[in-house]
Amino acid sequence: MANAFPLHAEQGVNVSQFFQVHPENPQPRLIKQAVEIVRKGGVIVYPTDSSYAVGCRIGEKSAVDRIRHLRRLDDKHNFTLVCRDLSQLGLFAKVDTVAFRLLRTYTPGSYTFILNATREVPRMLLHPKRRTIGLRVPVHPIAQALLAELGEPLISSSLILPGEELPMSDPYEMRQILEHQVDLVIDGGFGGLEASTVVSLVDDEVEVLRVGCGDPTPFAELA
Repeated sequence: MANAFPLHAEQGVNVSQFFQVHPENPQPRLIKQAVEIVRKGGVIVYPTDSSYAVGCRIGEKSAVDRIRHLRRLDDKHNFTLVCRDLSQLGLFAKVDTVAFRLLRTYTPGSYTFILNATREVPRMLLHPKRRTIGLRVPVHPIAQALLAELGEPLISSSLILPGEELPMSDPYEMRQILEHQVDLVIDGGFGGLEASTVVSLVDDEVEVLRVGCGDPTPFAELA
């Protein structure tokens, strides 16, 4: 895929680091180094069980702004908080009984759930009118290892570049195109070409907002 649009280097960002991490048994040393980059306010590219994502630490406004610039996102974009498990997810979303049953059944997995946010979620991540947030619990061992080491969610967005419909999948191409845009690219092998399936559980209503690699059928039947 050719880089068909200009990506200007961010001030203060040198050539990104590139870690080759085993997709099933992530090396603890590399995971610790990756998390240190996140804790210092860095932006990283990492694999999930759907596609590659670009992420940063919660509350890092400058890093969030860099992701917005990279993806050309406006303030109506719902960022996703990628969480380690349901208990962590519950800190950031208002989960009623119906939603909890669905979350317990379909997490971890290739779904992003839109829920009403709690006050723990920074205002800069919320939809400006609806106070909603996307939340996800991934299966991928690298993503899970990062979240376990970090001890908090990653603010994330699918790695879909402006003008493209599909997520990037080749880590070497990511390194070439994004080497001045992010601080780290984690190579966990080729990624998927579909983002997660997005399901809204806001106000007791179930609605499939985007069909991705997660099977939408169980939620379409409830809509």
